[in-house]
Amino acid sequence: MDLTPYVERLRRDLAAAAGIGGDQARDLAGRLAAALDSAARIALLEALSAAAEEITRDLAPGAVEVRLRCGEPGFVVMTPPPPGPRDAPRDTPPAPPPPAPEEDGGTSRLSLRVPEQLKPRIEAAAAHEGLSVNAWLVRAITAALDGGAPGPRPAAQTGRRLTGWAR
Repeated sequence: MDLTPYVERLRRDLAAAAGIGGDQARDLAGRLAAALDSAARIALLEALSAAAEEITRDLAPGAVEVRLRCGEPGFVVMTPPPPGPRDAPRDTPPAPPPPAPEEDGGTSRLSLRVPEQLKPRIEAAAAHEGLSVNAWLVRAITAALDGGAPGPRPAAQTGRRLTGWAR
């Protein structure tokens, strides 16, 4: 993803605003724009990283990462690997493939009754991760059905690459 058009638009907007003040203001705006180029790029990268983190929370156990290559950010979407033969119990046949997702990406309503003392713990866990109770429950159920634990997974280093999720 090339950030240059966004930084250039900021420069043009600053120059247009400074044009009201005359030549001296326009000259000052040009010098400020050149000095703020790096700061604008970092601010855009931070916004992209925050967006990727927010998407990852809703996508778990999958993840979205922002990676920087040659000074330009790119997105990488990671889906969890399907359970392998070691993950499945030996006495049961392999699980059937999941049903195809619906075209409209609809949702279903489900009533869940939990013990009174469990409800505040669920709410606290969701708040701790910055999620709604519904999003937290969907994540926990997805992770349980996929055989993993809910929440961020620890990073693991393999060779020269660092993989995993971080906060």
